[in-house]
Amino acid sequence: MYQLNENYQKLPGSYLFSTIAKKVAAFTEANPDKPIIRLGIGDVTQPIIPAVIQALHKAVDEMAYADSFRGYAPDLGYDFLRSAIAEHDYRQRGCDITADEIFVSDGAKSDSSSIQEIFSVDCKIAVTDPVYPVYVDSNVMAGRCGEYDSSSQMWSNVIYMPCVRENGFVPEFPKETPDLIYLCLPNNPTGTTITKSQLQAWVDYANAHGCVIIYDGAYEAYIAEADVAHSIYECAGAKNCAVEIRSFSKNAGFTGVRLGFTVVPKELKCAGVSLHTMWARRHGTKYNGAPYIIQRAGEAVYSGEGKAQLKEQIAYYMKNASAIKTGLKEAGYEVYGGVNAPYIWLKTPHAMSSWEFFDEMLEKANVVGTPGSGFGPSGEGYFRLTAFGSYENTVAALERIRQL
Repeated sequence: MYQLNENYQKLPGSYLFSTIAKKVAAFTEANPDKPIIRLGIGDVTQPIIPAVIQALHKAVDEMAYADSFRGYAPDLGYDFLRSAIAEHDYRQRGCDITADEIFVSDGAKSDSSSIQEIFSVDCKIAVTDPVYPVYVDSNVMAGRCGEYDSSSQMWSNVIYMPCVRENGFVPEFPKETPDLIYLCLPNNPTGTTITKSQLQAWVDYANAHGCVIIYDGAYEAYIAEADVAHSIYECAGAKNCAVEIRSFSKNAGFTGVRLGFTVVPKELKCAGVSLHTMWARRHGTKYNGAPYIIQRAGEAVYSGEGKAQLKEQIAYYMKNASAIKTGLKEAGYEVYGGVNAPYIWLKTPHAMSSWEFFDEMLEKANVVGTPGSGFGPSGEGYFRLTAFGSYENTVAALERIRQL
């Protein structure tokens, strides 16, 4: 008789955002007269910019003619998009990344959960705490995390790097040496980040200890401070120790369009074996390529018009972030983030647990956020709000929260 992958049975409960969706759905069904404002999941709300829409229309029209029709896309990505990414995201920032080191996909979530497949199940991972749940859950599914302790909310074979108020929500080097280090900067969920010199120290650490850094740069476009690196490859030696994952979801509003990419430098090797070659083999075997239409849309992001329009859109969301942070501070809340990222990380009032505050926000203010404990044990007692709503809804939500 067939058997199941027992590692899936180790996962506690459902995925964080699925749990939130179920609670909100139940509340809405019971209270149809109470409109909900959603500042929980990091989904964008502004429409896709005109430059991208034009590119989409043009690409769709091409599919109607035999001489411009496209079938299967190259599994690693069309050269026009890979070259645009290499030029605008890397070479213009002084990073020596070539087009053939870029692997186009349908988003950062897919790649951040799949990248672990090219590593041994015996590798030990280190994650910031709190952390984006996909990093840990995908490694649990692979059988890499050991056993779950419900009392501590920790896995026995995971190295946790607490990011708490006392260290400014900045990870410190782990006492136990890991094999794989997950870093998300600017950070989801805390909205905080580190300076370029601090990031260089992580690169130096990884090279000295034989680690690989899985660097999630999904929120790079929101960086406002000059001393914060936009890519880990701005650091010397990073091509020898780091994989970088990027998304078009937050910088260009592609949450419903789906596009992302992963950079695996050719210099990155383990015992002489190229991780670049391994990822290319995995990618080509399990993925049939992002659609031509979507990749043309991605290319338009790098046009002059696209850059200008996206700059305005990002400013719109960061205006929301500033409004949330300022409003909550004025209301007496302890808040972090909101400067280099579209997330606000706030301390729950009156020693309330994360889920208690979620329930109070939902039931009394009809506002949805994300309980910090869903991101790991160090997230308990905190709460995440996103800046991705409309400005009008953001202001309305703040007014409701003030009245709690």
